[in-house]
Amino acid sequence: MKTMDRALYWDDLAPGLRHRSGGRTITEADLVNFVNASWLTEGLFTSVDSAEREHSVLSGRVVPGALVYAYAEGLAKRTMEGVGLAFLEATLVMRAPTRVGDTIHVECEVVERKLTSKPGRAVLRSCIDVVNQEGATVMTYTAVRLIRAPGEEIATKALP
Repeated sequence: MKTMDRALYWDDLAPGLRHRSGGRTITEADLVNFVNASWLTEGLFTSVDSAEREHSVLSGRVVPGALVYAYAEGLAKRTMEGVGLAFLEATLVMRAPTRVGDTIHVECEVVERKLTSKPGRAVLRSCIDVVNQEGATVMTYTAVRLIRAPGEEIATKALP
């Protein structure tokens, strides 16, 4: 699977396209800043005291799934810079915990690309796996985005 480090455009985004992002290591500072900004201040994310966490089923410095999702979107963003107009919808499933020190990347597959009734616009559906440094998928989500498409004269032609 090719690592994409550039914006993708209409011709690039055909269904079946698979690509991956670069990686991002999640640090203690990332966790602390995100928890404070989001108010996700439960002990699972804020305490290193083992007595306070003894009833948790997760070990280590676990990070919120919302942080993982935010970083995944940031990692995926680079490929959408050329065409992205709006984020419309996501269906998300957590597969495994992510911890401080983990390095994640996204693996994306374009599933559907269809023109809207408005010229120059299309809907893009992608399946995205967030994968850690061990190759384990920690999150999967389907993203639906509004993207730029060819103008009206091209929009009426059959697309692959």
